[in-house]
This record gives sequence, C-alpha cells and structure tokens, in this order.
Amino acid sequence: MAAKWGVLGWLVNQSSAPLIDAFTQASDDLVVMYNNTVFEAFESVDNYLRIQDDGLTGDLASVDVATKENLEGLVKAGEVILDNLVSRVNTSTGIVEPVPDGGTNREALKRYSFVA
Repeated sequence: MAAKWGVLGWLVNQSSAPLIDAFTQASDDLVVMYNNTVFEAFESVDNYLRIQDDGLTGDLASVDVATKENLEGLVKAGEVILDNLVSRVNTSTGIVEPVPDGGTNREALKRYSFVA
C-alpha cells in the first residue's frame, strides 16, 4: 500500500504524517537502545527505568488536545501503564521483553523513589 503513496502520500496520509512519524519513532528507538547499551556497559541496568506506551491513538496521542475528556482518558491510560509489567528492550534483538521479577511499573516507581 505504501509503495503507491507517492511524495504527497508520505507527507499526509489518513490524518497522519508517515514520513515524520517514521523519523520520530526512529529517534525514540535510538534513545532507548543507546540508554540500554550504556547502562548495560556499566552493569547498572537495574538503575534505569523507562516507562513508555506506543499504543496511544487519536486524541490521546495528540500533544495539543487539552479537553477534559482527553485529559481524563490520559489519566486512565496512565493507570493502565502503571499496572503493566516492567519491560526493557533487549539490545540483542530490539524486542521489548518483561523484566524477570521486575514487578509492575507502579512497584518499580515506588522502589526508585524509596516510597513505602
């Protein structure tokens, strides 16, 4: 399908910007891989926590929709993310994997903040 988009299709396609999205996602992925590599090199991966959700869509994924409904939706999405298992990108495969005995993101944040 993308092979038939042409220049304009790569710039704007179904209310998105595929070319810009690709560059943004690539930048995010490089930051994750770089940070993981550095923390692995210093044998301190347990001192690094990155909580990220790429599943937001529509208004929830927009940075400029500040309606009450959208903000409430973001709070709900945040609650779900907090209850997800801690995960980390495997630098060998590039795949996000759950951290063994990592618990939930909520538990990890409590450990990192030293809050009981």
